[in-house]
Amino acid sequence: MSHWPLRKQDITRPAYRSLAQGIVAAIDAGSLRPGQRLPPHRDLAWQLGVSVQTVSRAYEELIRADLISGEVGRGSFVKSGPRESLEVPWFRGPTDKPPIDLSMMTPVRLPLIADAWRDSMIRLAGRLPDSAMLSFRPRQTMSLYGGMAAAWLARCGMVVPAQRILITNGTTPAMFVALMTVAQPGDIIATESITCHTLRPAAQHLHLRLRGIAGDERGMDPQALIAAAKAAGGRMKAVFLLPAGGGPMARIIDRERRQDLAEAAAIAGLMILESDPTGPMPLRRPAPVASLAPDRSFYFTGLSKCLSPGLRLGFLAMPENLAEAALNRHLSMNWMATPMMAEIAQDWIMSDTADALLGAQRVELAARNRLVQRYLGPQAQGFLHGLHRWLPLPDAADEGTLVAAALGQQVAVAPGSGFAMLPSGPAIRIAVGGPGVGELDDALRRICAILPAGLAASGAVDGQPV
Repeated sequence: MSHWPLRKQDITRPAYRSLAQGIVAAIDAGSLRPGQRLPPHRDLAWQLGVSVQTVSRAYEELIRADLISGEVGRGSFVKSGPRESLEVPWFRGPTDKPPIDLSMMTPVRLPLIADAWRDSMIRLAGRLPDSAMLSFRPRQTMSLYGGMAAAWLARCGMVVPAQRILITNGTTPAMFVALMTVAQPGDIIATESITCHTLRPAAQHLHLRLRGIAGDERGMDPQALIAAAKAAGGRMKAVFLLPAGGGPMARIIDRERRQDLAEAAAIAGLMILESDPTGPMPLRRPAPVASLAPDRSFYFTGLSKCLSPGLRLGFLAMPENLAEAALNRHLSMNWMATPMMAEIAQDWIMSDTADALLGAQRVELAARNRLVQRYLGPQAQGFLHGLHRWLPLPDAADEGTLVAAALGQQVAVAPGSGFAMLPSGPAIRIAVGGPGVGELDDALRRICAILPAGLAASGAVDGQPV
């Protein structure tokens, strides 16, 4: 329903969410223009046959998503444009006593990581090639480290020749390159209704529009994707996916849905941009969507979320017919990946260091995710080797109030609204890798104490797991 004004038959249950989604669609379609005033609460409630409270809640969702503004005495207005400041969903405010930070998705800080860095630097000091210090040729960097990149992508389920892999300084530059290659300013990128926080500012900087696509518990709805592409009249160019547990909802999409999404993208004429920040961390996961449609897919992953935060290196697998265009865009933005980082990554990946780090992370993350489940039960969505959990809150809960209350208990969590592309119910994201396991246990106890009734696991009493 991308038209405006909306009609009574457009509203489904829950009414506030349906109304908010209808306004989002009208803004995306241009039916509602920046600066345009929305109807007063009572007028819109009368037009649509809903309560004033329903309209108020829908407007509050849109204000929280930064799509409209509410001005006392004047009304509600469609926002005139994107803000320049990046609103990150993780904690970053200075305090006298830093909180236990469960807002940032990071691997566990294992002593093994420091050992790997030290040992690698010692080895490299005795055999550092001139190219790591003096190289200024991007293609030389590609030729030196392409085998290492291909070996890592194979661990992720992507068998790609080295000449179709671009090495970047992390996954975010890889995402920018992919977006710049498939779309022009004004084009539309489809994405899941709840997606990664870096996609929105990337689209804003490249003057692209994002379109959230509805889904179910298995992920994005393929038929909804086809319908949205058709309604976009050729302006939708790609679909951005996070199918391997790295997205906010920590969901691993099953193989059948991956196949359906690959087929839907082909029917709709869309490129696939697949982000896989945690790489091979989850065991026994299905093959990437990009492996099902390699001629129309960009797949990107990195090392900072699964090996070490300081190892800023990413890998972008490209379709053969767009590889040269992607390389040129990378040249214009980053020129080349830092050779020293590539040397360290090669030292780890081509020895047993990377696999040892992965194994140690899996053991520690499994223990931490079991701890979260003991406190919060199955409603804290995630998987055994994930870096975070997604906790939906009751519709009546106020997400901002809960996040603030957690911070008052010296625990930082990420609000779900920071990841939402469509109006959705309140939620929080709880990262498990950053603090020590004792701090994590303490933080979970404090969170349970402030959660709405019924959210803590049945085995948790007064914030303590049984």
